[in-house]
Amino acid sequence: MQYYNQNTLVYLNGEFVKANQAGVDLFGQSLHYGYGAFEGLRAYSTHNGTRIFKAEAHFERLRKSCEALRLPYTWDNRTLIEKSYELLEANNLRAAYIRPLIFSGSNMHLTSSDQASIMIAAWEWGPYLGQNLLRVNISSIERPNPRSFPIEAKASGQYINSILATSDALRHGFDEALLLDQEGFVAQASSENLFIEKDFKIYTPPLENVFPGITRQTVINICKELGFDIIEKKLTIQDIYSADSAFLSGTAAEIIGIKQVDDVIYKEEWEHSIGASIQRKYKNLVLEQENYEVII
Repeated sequence: MQYYNQNTLVYLNGEFVKANQAGVDLFGQSLHYGYGAFEGLRAYSTHNGTRIFKAEAHFERLRKSCEALRLPYTWDNRTLIEKSYELLEANNLRAAYIRPLIFSGSNMHLTSSDQASIMIAAWEWGPYLGQNLLRVNISSIERPNPRSFPIEAKASGQYINSILATSDALRHGFDEALLLDQEGFVAQASSENLFIEKDFKIYTPPLENVFPGITRQTVINICKELGFDIIEKKLTIQDIYSADSAFLSGTAAEIIGIKQVDDVIYKEEWEHSIGASIQRKYKNLVLEQENYEVII
């Protein structure tokens, strides 16, 4: 797909510039080593106008990612949110995916950078994994070990792992991959969190080996508000195979149901699952079609 054209603007270090004229530092650590951090946000066209869902939480996580990676973060989040709205207006976007990126300056040494820049881009993007139920496989590629990398950070270079897992899944005829952690438990998909339904309860892996997704926490809050039992526990491959249904969550993917894992097809109809109820509630939230009491 085309992410920008000759008229598309991006926010770069305090200015709106044309995307095709922004330029790239060919000696930057982000280009050579993947030393950078990013976020993904969604703006929705609501009856209240264009609204970015959980903008404060996303930019705060961006700041924390930079702290974990020892990347300088010198920006005020309130200003960045304002600039994100200005960027949407400048590109005539009412509903869009928004990508802030922190990237480092010139440095060929393997040392923490003392310089960083920020870019914010936005483009029209439907649900990342589409809207049909997914066929996923258990990947042979593992989730990074939290003792070797700050997996709570949304770090650019870490997503090489995700690219490899997703590409392998596609080559084998699946839509997405589920990754195991170093202990052999199912952690998450390549870039989404995992939930399964079993006997009218929802289960999801604990945070120790998974990314702390903002949509993941929203799903947990929805379960509590709607009275569904939500349990965080380590999940085995057999837990996944024997579930009644399952779904993934993420800002880009939103809430998307799983039809099949490897050769196992879930028997419960998605429309009748708890996951489908959560999916409908989530859509109402992001479109501001109903009030929502946030449960901490």
